[in-house]
Amino acid sequence: MYRLVDSHAHLEELEDLDAALERARQTGVIAIIAVGSDYESNVHVLEIAAKYPNLVYPALGLHPGSLNKDILSLGHDLRFVEDKMEDVVAIGEVGLDYDKRVVARAGKDRQKEAFRGVLTLAKRYNKPVIIHSRYAWRDSLTLAEGAGVGKAIFHWYTGPTNILKDILDGGYFVSATLAAEYHAEHRRAIKETPLQNLLLETDCPVVYRGHQAEPADVSRVLQAAAELKGLSPDTVAEATTENALRLFRLPGIK
Repeated sequence: MYRLVDSHAHLEELEDLDAALERARQTGVIAIIAVGSDYESNVHVLEIAAKYPNLVYPALGLHPGSLNKDILSLGHDLRFVEDKMEDVVAIGEVGLDYDKRVVARAGKDRQKEAFRGVLTLAKRYNKPVIIHSRYAWRDSLTLAEGAGVGKAIFHWYTGPTNILKDILDGGYFVSATLAAEYHAEHRRAIKETPLQNLLLETDCPVVYRGHQAEPADVSRVLQAAAELKGLSPDTVAEATTENALRLFRLPGIK
């Protein structure tokens, strides 16, 4: 059995969390980064992490798809995240999303304002940033670099190779999802990402080809990534787990 880390999971959205976490343990998952998307989910993430210490580790975020609030709400949400900096291992899920449906709810300028706010916190408190960058790959990278953020994970990357190269040259990470089994752009990105820059994630409970993901599915992500890279699952498991433990500085794991 491999020692695995699910570096990106929306645990508060799972219907039977206890059962899902037990299945994860049985498949070798030793840590899960539980990401928040807005104030309400951030509160739930902290509660879940407190209930499952040494397995679930919290990351607080402001997802670009959750920014359809007024400016006072944004300020309140940022203050909440900052107040909890000592309790979290990362900031996320945050970033930019230029899909037209998201932009219709939260314009690009508003998204950039929120992203700059959390990047400032990441720099100030030396926390990794878990970045959502759909159709906004270059802008996401430019803002992260401009803020002086040293540690970042580009979640579920499907963008161009030239931007991926710049992400990797900056020392940032890319996370493989179950889409590594079938999505051409994501598969290419995982193949081109060196092992020392790679993490595994499920993004649960997102649905992949009719299957609703859960943390135990990180073992499937491992198999897909190993196949793409022409390496043994043992090699990929050891490297990605060590990457995650070092990046997130996870306490309580030997």
